[in-house]
Amino acid sequence: MDFALTDTQQMYTDTVSKFVKNEIIPRVMTMEKDHTFPWDIIRKAWEVGILNLSIPESVKGYEVDIVSTALIIKELSYGDTGISTSAMCNDLANAVIAKHGTDDQKNAFLSPFAENPVLASFCLTEPGAGSDNSGMTTFIKKNDNGTYLLNGSKCFITNASYASQFTVFCKVGKPSGNLIACVIVPAPLLLPGDVTSPITEGREVFPPRGGKIIIGKPEDKLGQRLSNTAAVTFEDVVIENDQIIGDRRQGFKYIIDVLDYARPMVAAIGVGLARRALDVTLAYTRERRQFGQRICDLPVARETLVKMWKMVELADLALMKAAFKVQEGAPDRGIYASLAKNTAAEAALFCANEGLHLHGGYGFMSEYEISKLARDAHIVDIYEGVREIQNMIIGREIV
Repeated sequence: MDFALTDTQQMYTDTVSKFVKNEIIPRVMTMEKDHTFPWDIIRKAWEVGILNLSIPESVKGYEVDIVSTALIIKELSYGDTGISTSAMCNDLANAVIAKHGTDDQKNAFLSPFAENPVLASFCLTEPGAGSDNSGMTTFIKKNDNGTYLLNGSKCFITNASYASQFTVFCKVGKPSGNLIACVIVPAPLLLPGDVTSPITEGREVFPPRGGKIIIGKPEDKLGQRLSNTAAVTFEDVVIENDQIIGDRRQGFKYIIDVLDYARPMVAAIGVGLARRALDVTLAYTRERRQFGQRICDLPVARETLVKMWKMVELADLALMKAAFKVQEGAPDRGIYASLAKNTAAEAALFCANEGLHLHGGYGFMSEYEISKLARDAHIVDIYEGVREIQNMIIGREIV
């Protein structure tokens, strides 16, 4: 078993690490305080080639494997998990096209992301259907002319205010139906230069084929303030056959495929945050002195630092195994994806909270990065399936 990175993987890691050091860390606290949407950083990440990692070689000209993708997201998350969440959401929305779309659909719906620094939204969660995807009520209904109309509402949608395309999971025929489809809704392209200031209100979008998309006011969140989140409502949006990905009855299977892909990526976000929390805490406890010695030299503090380090390393191992399993298409990839997601979330929460504790009163002040990390960590335990859902998956598989 070889734990060494390939030359290409090392190149990705070094490139993203340099990008984070130069473009994110020096500015992240100011941007976070101002709730600034990081359009310029997203544009630069696109220029560097660390955005849209799921797009196949046939469209983009080169392809990034799953393990390398996890490494890139982990390094990006070391700088800020809001930025990495917005970046990852493009892959969440586009992976289903890359895996189940026809060649024509890949060219039509993925080429815009290879050609421009635009964003996508993955529309799955609804107000009444969070962990229970079968409870969704957004649906498509067939017209006499063979097209469909899409109606319904989604919530907690990443990139919604800035999205140029929406990947939408919906019921077929009626809101209470059992079959689920995946449809793609292109919208007019929204480029970084088109927005001169952060979007702070809702807006309406008119897809070129007809209908209306209503995007709600951006959510005011506890953490990950550099990631945009809003509700999305689809009103009589026209869906033609070429916008339906794969079999319109197999959407639930496609959801599972996407989440098996996404959970290691969320784990990568958690590992990046946990390592950042460990590093800023180490730096603080090496400098701060109490009782005549550095805090890091006090036995009770060092015990906590050791546990933080252990949790980061174990989460990193779980992440790499899950990424490898997903990359190989292993039959048991789902259980390892869930394991990695939970392990990384636990590491992120522990390292951020204990890091704040070791900062003492200073950790409670918003000017210290550890306070931001403590707020950001909680969503890692929630999105793409809360820990209880992951435990249900693991429990089902092991028995």
